Amino acid sequence: MIFSCPLQKLITDVDMEAVWVPENLEKVKVTSAEVNRPGLFLAGYYDYFDASRLQTCGLAEMNYLSQFPPEKRRAALEKLFSMKPPAVIVSRSQELEPYPEMLEFAEQYRVPLLRSNETTSTLMSNLISVLNVELAPRVTRHGVLVEVYGEGILILGDSGIGKSETAIELVKRGHRLVADDAVELRKVSSRSIVGTAPENIRHFIELRGVGIINVARVYGVGAVKVSEKVDLVIELEAWDKTKNYQRTGLESEYCDILGVKIPSTVIPVMPGRNLAVILETAAINNRQKKMGYNSAQELLQRLGLDQSGQFQ
Repeated sequence: MIFSCPLQKLITDVDMEAVWVPENLEKVKVTSAEVNRPGLFLAGYYDYFDASRLQTCGLAEMNYLSQFPPEKRRAALEKLFSMKPPAVIVSRSQELEPYPEMLEFAEQYRVPLLRSNETTSTLMSNLISVLNVELAPRVTRHGVLVEVYGEGILILGDSGIGKSETAIELVKRGHRLVADDAVELRKVSSRSIVGTAPENIRHFIELRGVGIINVARVYGVGAVKVSEKVDLVIELEAWDKTKNYQRTGLESEYCDILGVKIPSTVIPVMPGRNLAVILETAAINNRQKKMGYNSAQELLQRLGLDQSGQFQ
């Protein structure tokens, strides 16, 4: 599935100024997270040009065009706008003014012409950052996403197992809710999954017997967060006496989400277990592992055992 980002959102998020745009920017969609500097194209090399990319003209491109005779510059710019990219953006707006031909061809070919005060490198970085999130492959999972001690924990499990109740207890203990019931997971890089809530149910949580509450209104805006990177997946399941659960933490388990392996563990649920405290401990333990410390390995070293439990 191909995702798109409205150009209006980019203009708002990256703080750009419109020089000329069509009437409805919501209908102008950007489908590529790559941003291009059209120097080679303006020099006459047209192979491998991707018209789906945003085109940014910085100091190098504008000064290069200034060396052209008017007819040649006009032909080069018309060729660029005739490819109908999502938009042409001129950076360093305090120093650079779009050529009059740019405005003419923007109107002729109905290509948005924008400008930004940022340097070209900074502008491109900001655009790519926003587009990587907006155009990322995504999947929606039934679960709860919370931030605990800076770690994003995705809580999975059957309906009624206690995911929302655990989340609200964590919120009371000073942690933050990201999403309840439906978690939208986006692959923003080859190693990162970021979770958020659909906008229409953001900050709401359902508690059986109580109903639906707005966490931001009840506990304050400090109790919620719009998005969070997923660092750990915890699956809650009813206690099964026949199943062997993780006891030492030496074995590493992972959950595959959109091709990214996320550390995971299964926590059995039974009366008397304080799941909020267990998840807090799991978050701290996961943070320590990322920093290179494993308490189970230290214990084995103190006992003089190797990874398999044999004496060294």
